[in-house]
Amino acid sequence: MGVAIEVGQLSAWFGRTQALFSISLNAPANHATAIIGPSGCGKSTFIRCLNRMHETNPEARVDGHVLIGGQEIYGNGTNPVELRRRVGMVFQKANPFPTMSIYDNVAAGLKLNGVRNRRRLDEVVEHSLRSAALWDEVKDFLKKKSGASLSGGQQQRLCIARALAVEPEVLLMDEPASALDPIATAKIEDLIFELKQLYTVVIVTHNMQQAARVAEFTAFFLMGRLIEFGPTQKIFTNPTDKQTEDYITGRFG
Repeated sequence: MGVAIEVGQLSAWFGRTQALFSISLNAPANHATAIIGPSGCGKSTFIRCLNRMHETNPEARVDGHVLIGGQEIYGNGTNPVELRRRVGMVFQKANPFPTMSIYDNVAAGLKLNGVRNRRRLDEVVEHSLRSAALWDEVKDFLKKKSGASLSGGQQQRLCIARALAVEPEVLLMDEPASALDPIATAKIEDLIFELKQLYTVVIVTHNMQQAARVAEFTAFFLMGRLIEFGPTQKIFTNPTDKQTEDYITGRFG
């Protein structure tokens, strides 16, 4: 089992407030890793550090190492824009570009990277929408309807298609189903099962049942610290740390 993401002694701050404390873990390639823990424990900050979204806040800084595909992403000469092409991100709230058609939403990253060939764009848009299990629902009005006209679950799958269009190695998902109804949530979970055959997926979730369903590995965070990391089944049935057990069994959080 290869390692896609190697995190070593990663700490993060917003101004003087430390959000992460010396996090170290390795996320295996072509698997899903879930990040769980109570609100405010650093889950979202952690995955934002994995594609340098964290530093879009001018008061943010990071210390430590993150290697993706063996490359130090905080090394000199690493282009954050190129990194975010390799490490796509899907946010908690679906954020399609509201003035763009469904087609242009998916093609946006490609066009930004200079792709102008119409046939190539058509192929990638269709492939990405198929990969996001959305093609059959939108193929008849790709250029007629805006991304914002879709339902919440469809918008989230559109954002996944947009992330996939630039062919990332890693897909980060920050509570992608927290605002969705159970049917839409099930579609996102089914999609994660399909996607991890081709990509490495890291998913932040408040829903422990969801973590148990979709992820082979789980990391439990508490107050900015990694308390425990390991195979999901072990974390949920036989955790090593008492704090993990207390969280899993609902004693706090």
